[in-house]
Amino acid sequence: MKRIHILLAEDNLGDIILIREAFAERNLIDRISVVKDGRQALDFIYKVGKYANAETPDLIILDINLPKINGLDVLKKIKRTKAIKRIPVIMLTSSSSQKDINESYDHCANCFITKPDDVDDFLKAINGIEDFWINIGSLPVVEY
Repeated sequence: MKRIHILLAEDNLGDIILIREAFAERNLIDRISVVKDGRQALDFIYKVGKYANAETPDLIILDINLPKINGLDVLKKIKRTKAIKRIPVIMLTSSSSQKDINESYDHCANCFITKPDDVDDFLKAINGIEDFWINIGSLPVVEY
């Protein structure tokens, strides 16, 4: 089974810790890189500045409510760039707004998940991401 690299764009430290712990339990994720705002996410993805040697992620988990550049704007830029638009992007956010859901899918998000309030449900959601994207789905090869 292929181990994968995830880019997590999340500014909430508690959520970062929970997501890391959930993925660590099964030991299927090779690496999780974390950025805490939209500007860092784009720099990482486009290999700018301190991220010049960053490994291209196999999967991106993106919060909508990021500082500096919001997650929807990050998503739009990713999906407009031929070299990286195949990277699956999962919107994992506290928003349950139909407008945010529709706009995410309008800009080619691969999945939209509203963060559950309950910790156990949150962990189940993360395990569901792992189950689908690693055990069931097939990830594209992206060479940037």
